Amino acid sequence: MNKTPAARQVFRTAGIMGWPISHSRSPLLHGHWLARYGLPGAYIPLPVAPEALPRALEGLAALGFAGCNVTIPHKVAVIPYLHHVDPMARKMGAVNTIVVDSDGQLCGYNNDGYGYIQCLLDAFPDWRADIGPIAVIGAGGAARAVVVSLAERGATEIRVVNRSLDKSQALARDVGVPAKAFPWQDRHDLLDGAALLVNATSQGMKGQSALDLSLNRLPRHALVSDVVYTPLDTPLLATARARGHATVNGMGMLLNQARPAFETWFGVRPNITSELRNMMSADL
Repeated sequence: MNKTPAARQVFRTAGIMGWPISHSRSPLLHGHWLARYGLPGAYIPLPVAPEALPRALEGLAALGFAGCNVTIPHKVAVIPYLHHVDPMARKMGAVNTIVVDSDGQLCGYNNDGYGYIQCLLDAFPDWRADIGPIAVIGAGGAARAVVVSLAERGATEIRVVNRSLDKSQALARDVGVPAKAFPWQDRHDLLDGAALLVNATSQGMKGQSALDLSLNRLPRHALVSDVVYTPLDTPLLATARARGHATVNGMGMLLNQARPAFETWFGVRPNITSELRNMMSADL
């Protein structure tokens, strides 16, 4: 993609805000794109403890930031401190991208859903959301993005399960049809007849325990995906692949959700190349 004159002339700074933040590969990803397109700018990690979140957000405009990504545990917590929230992000109840506008106001967006859907389509171009029931494990920010996006794509039945039933019920209530909440003890049975299984929790991430989920009831034709990308091959995906399931790891979601944010901050819509995928995979 051609660089715009504005993108070449203006040094812009963005980053990723979370707690902890050491697991994030977003600085490597955006740094690669900045170098590839020859753009003057920087993308840096922003470790922000929950109690410091309001002060950190106030500082974005003062420090001249173009914006930032938001990750665990701030995706929901940031919303009250933003001046504007995109309708899709509002519906998801979570924000993963903040843009500082020309007046210094903070505008929240959520590109996680776009990134998730696109990663499935990249792996399986003929994939459809309406081919059968979908089981989503989790009810946090990532799960909300996934469930809303699946519903927007035409999913007819989304089974949401989380350790805290009230959170899965709140998510299902906010999304409406086709989402329905299930108690944690039913997690194994709700895989019966599912066409897609999504782990939208942090279980399976490095330093976390594996997702406690039996796949015995999951049909062999079902696609299994995981939003976790450290490691790429989570215990869930390894187990699913051993059973003969097609799988999609969290790398594609990470890469695709970053593209619209990068364009907003730095003025260029970046491409996902094999070089980038290999570089990111080698760093995990």
